[in-house]
Amino acid sequence: MGKGIGPVETRFFTFGSESNPFVCESGEELPEVTLAYEVYGELDENGDNAILLFHALTGSHHAAGENRDYTGAEDRWTDEVHTGWWDDFIGPGRSLNTDKFAVICANWLGHCYGTTGPASINPLTGKPYGPDFPRVSAGDTVRAHFRLLDHLGVKTLHAVVGGSVGGMMCLDVAVRYPARVRFVVPIAAGLRATTLHVIHDFEQINAIYNDPDFNGGNYYDGASPDAGLALARMIGHKTFVSLDQMKKRARGEVAESGDRVRLPIESYMWHQGQKFVKRFDANAYLRTMWAWQDFDLYAEAERKGITLRDMLSAGSHKYLVFSIDSDVCYYPGEQKELAEELKAAGQDFNWITVHSEKGHDAFLLEPHLFEPHLRYHLESDWDPSSTTRSRRSAR
Repeated sequence: MGKGIGPVETRFFTFGSESNPFVCESGEELPEVTLAYEVYGELDENGDNAILLFHALTGSHHAAGENRDYTGAEDRWTDEVHTGWWDDFIGPGRSLNTDKFAVICANWLGHCYGTTGPASINPLTGKPYGPDFPRVSAGDTVRAHFRLLDHLGVKTLHAVVGGSVGGMMCLDVAVRYPARVRFVVPIAAGLRATTLHVIHDFEQINAIYNDPDFNGGNYYDGASPDAGLALARMIGHKTFVSLDQMKKRARGEVAESGDRVRLPIESYMWHQGQKFVKRFDANAYLRTMWAWQDFDLYAEAERKGITLRDMLSAGSHKYLVFSIDSDVCYYPGEQKELAEELKAAGQDFNWITVHSEKGHDAFLLEPHLFEPHLRYHLESDWDPSSTTRSRRSAR
């Protein structure tokens, strides 16, 4: 494995105005949108070597390297997020090889790490959006990120890569911009939110709403709904890590909250919730839940009066689909469904099952299980003669 990226710096791109707002799929409008993003590697003259990377549910645009002095997220930029969440995957000679590719990662719309979200100041009122921030969709984030690609001069992506809900966004790219991407790599993702996803998300939503400090989303001038947000994180966390791995992590944990927390596994879960509230915003978390719940490419095809297979057949992508055998968040059956639809649509795909004891989060924790497949597929498909090789800096 090659060396890492080293120190990096967040960049910002702003678009839209009161007279030309960004219109969300809900019909609600944002007068102005700012995206926080980072670029690793250098874009070719035509931008044809770009890989767009979507982070997962509570990740950020900071995917690789070290970024300790970032102020766009205010006090939410804790020590936990100073190192990029995919740092072991990105760099010279790594899974996403920056000797060949420029990797672009931007924070989701509605998030809380520098991209416009509920905690951002509404330019029309001078106050945080709070509960007035739109119920943005995964497709809204994809459209906003393609505005960034236009700004950077990227007409055709070499690949789009993402895990979990980020993998769903990869599939949205494939059907929304079929002529602008060559390789689609969804990791531990699916074509739609399942009943289990919706139930788990609904539990987390209610945990936040039931915190008295939530105050309908109007809490920026007072106490934050930390108890509700911590409980939401604990509810979600149990699907991200396998039970066996969770038990191993909990060994040696010391209960710190008296009668409420008595066992090591309880202390472990309590700790997950307490550290999460330091780095995330409750209103932004609700938007991520809703975007996940609402994702359904079958329904999207039906709204267009076509079948999903018709929609998937557009473009000439290659797909690399990853399953994780111990995943209890996006069960392997969801990738089987995707593979069957891709086959029926006549698309070129490979489906890899990663064997891991770590559950859904294996795609964040075990680069050695993914690296050979990512390198082989992305680099064997890379034809340097097809693009202009002179380098330029991303703006």
